[in-house]
Amino acid sequence: MKSIMPKIELLAPARDFESARAAVLCGADAVYMGASRFGAREAAGNDMETIARVIELAHPYYVKVYAAVNTLLYDNELADARKLIETLYAAGIDGLIIQDAGLLEMDLPPVPLIASTQMDNSTPEKVRFLEQVGFSRVILARELSLRQIRRIRAETKVELECFVHGALCVGVSGRCLLSYAPGGRSGNRGQCAQPCRKAYTIFDMGGKTIAEDRYLLSLKDLNLSTHLESLIDAGVTSFKIEGRLKDAAYVANIVGFYRQELDRVIEKKGLAKASSGGVHLNFTPQPSKTFNRGFTEYAVGGKVSDAGATDTPKSIGEVVGAVEKVQRDSFVLNDDADLHNGDGLCFFDVQKNLCGTTVNRVEGRRVWPQKMDNIRAGQEIRRNYDHEFNKQLERPAERKIPLTLTLTETTEGIALQGRDTDDNTAVFEMKLAREPAQKPEQAAATIQTQLAKLGGTVFECERVEVKLAQMYFFPVSTLNALKRGLVDKMTEVRELNLPRLTGQGAVRNEIPYPEKSITYRGHVLNEKARAFFGRHGVEHIEPAAESGMDLSDQVVMTTSYCLRRQLGICPAGSEDAIAEPLLLEDAEGHLLRAEFTCGRCGMEIVWIR
Repeated sequence: MKSIMPKIELLAPARDFESARAAVLCGADAVYMGASRFGAREAAGNDMETIARVIELAHPYYVKVYAAVNTLLYDNELADARKLIETLYAAGIDGLIIQDAGLLEMDLPPVPLIASTQMDNSTPEKVRFLEQVGFSRVILARELSLRQIRRIRAETKVELECFVHGALCVGVSGRCLLSYAPGGRSGNRGQCAQPCRKAYTIFDMGGKTIAEDRYLLSLKDLNLSTHLESLIDAGVTSFKIEGRLKDAAYVANIVGFYRQELDRVIEKKGLAKASSGGVHLNFTPQPSKTFNRGFTEYAVGGKVSDAGATDTPKSIGEVVGAVEKVQRDSFVLNDDADLHNGDGLCFFDVQKNLCGTTVNRVEGRRVWPQKMDNIRAGQEIRRNYDHEFNKQLERPAERKIPLTLTLTETTEGIALQGRDTDDNTAVFEMKLAREPAQKPEQAAATIQTQLAKLGGTVFECERVEVKLAQMYFFPVSTLNALKRGLVDKMTEVRELNLPRLTGQGAVRNEIPYPEKSITYRGHVLNEKARAFFGRHGVEHIEPAAESGMDLSDQVVMTTSYCLRRQLGICPAGSEDAIAEPLLLEDAEGHLLRAEFTCGRCGMEIVWIR
């Protein structure tokens, strides 16, 4: 029996309708977005009217819409969360991203369940458990290597989704409490204050300063565009772009880029994408031209190396050259960078602090910036806002579903059949008297020209086949009416045949959870979650930290990132080496202790005050 090859999905973020529109038009196979409440990005919530508009936009292209209801829930929020999920399902969402296991103890509509990366999906045992209790898809932890992903795939059958681009959490997803510790803003509740993007001073246990006022926990942005084929071979079928706080321009650029990269791999491997329609971009995608902190492949190849963005958590854009000469009100670059008025420039001063200015005028390699502060000879100049490129992103793309049209005659008139690339067919017939054409060649040309014009619809004509016993004359108004009728029929057929996945919902069983004990970092914030894990054999369950726990001298983050390695002070030569802890302090006096997990590389961050 021939196996069915999986369809490959490019999954894009949608902060709002405009971002969703950019994602769909630039080639996303699916979008994910937050609802009005209970999303892991509280600032990126959407009301039901907006979600319904996104579904109406996406579904004609067979683009899926996933809703994120992926925060931890208090007992008094569970009923509201269930009502919200029921409303989302009724609106037509294609999948539900959740984190809180308490929802699995409730009667939910039969929507496919997607296990949020916040559930710490990092081992075959954990992923297999989630598959057995009803999840249709698991979003893998971001710090996994190809080898670890292959092992998970070998031991499970559930769909695997992984992040391939965007901001990285330095901490293991769902296990970070660094934001919650000082002020109660929990990332697991959608309220992360991003303390990992703050400046810290780091010193040893004796008080010696190692680095001062650096962004020591800030990481570069993920970019796995060169690993797409390897990830497909490892078993990933959904490729996720991070960015539910990013604007439409960012989404258009990054989705357009990954659409092109994935299409090359899909064609090479004889696979298929998970939605319909060809994309016609009005720009050339370049990830370096929209927000980025520099790029890293993080852990996909094994150990994390050079992943820190320790000099700034802000966007550094693209290198445009180095300063060759400095004059009173301008500077000269060593190469023609094709700069434009209104471009944003940035550079690091001698203290490695990020500075910026705007281009007022350009003549060849000479640039007149808004201000000359800290610009010096030999300095690398970067562009973090390309004015002309962003103008192109205002109308980034068109997306059209190819149709083959066939004109035939019937006993009482004519019929136009359409067939799309998903093998949907529709026919529209018109009763009319056929009049032989006095000028057959001209009549044939008119038929071809008029039927091929499908502007203002989601379709484009791939070809027109005319199968008439003889050439007839048809007024342009008749051909246009025939075409409109076919488009309406085709739209109805595509909607009728829309692939709508039905989830099995939570599977009530007693499959053992991989662990017998769950600590405060294990997501149990409500009684239904406690009941769920108890039914699955967990013997000791601590309440989640968000229950009000004092985190003094407790681990608030685990990470595969190592500051000693980043700073070049890793104990050399021995897998058995034990590195002394280091202390980090921010400008507000918050103190952390970094304890190093030598041998397997990484750190645990302990909250002191």
